[in-house]
Amino acid sequence: MELTQQNPDIGAYLAVGEAVDHDHPLVRATAERLSATHSDAYAYAKAAYEFVRDAIPHSQDSGDPRVTWRASDVLGLGTGICYAKSTAYAALLRARAIPAALCYQRLAEEDGSHPVIHGLVAVLLPGEERWARQDVRGNAPPGVDAQFSVGEERLAWAVRPEAGEVDYPVLYAEPHPVVLRALRVAADRPHLWRILPTAL
Repeated sequence: MELTQQNPDIGAYLAVGEAVDHDHPLVRATAERLSATHSDAYAYAKAAYEFVRDAIPHSQDSGDPRVTWRASDVLGLGTGICYAKSTAYAALLRARAIPAALCYQRLAEEDGSHPVIHGLVAVLLPGEERWARQDVRGNAPPGVDAQFSVGEERLAWAVRPEAGEVDYPVLYAEPHPVVLRALRVAADRPHLWRILPTAL
């Protein structure tokens, strides 16, 4: 799908933000550790992807009630849902001057009921002309096999338009306001599950 930059200035996707706080010492230290053995941009982006996907459990899978929304908190506490994990991955990319954006899907049950917004990251690697979407949610659900890829997408789920699902094309520098609001007001993950956004 064709992705659309919300901001025509690529610098917006390298900037430090309230949620994508890649100036935080923990984010910087994690980026330095990963880049020590993965020096080129592609290898680093893949290593950072696998770290966030695999080493930071999705809080629904692990049963962790804590809600995180800043990248530094995701890395520090080692937990988060798709939105938070995406923010952490974006921060690790930006810490190494790789443009990273947040983007979203609208997913639903098989019959189209219970829609929910799902968070992704888009990366623009050096020499590439197109943003490539990545899904760091984690591969714990049976049948899910998301992988790092800059060619054919390897996301956790492909949308089904017939079920009302949507690939939103807009690339955001910071989490979408409705996503960020849900994360910030939730007392815990069960509360967050009741107020997850259903559309953008």
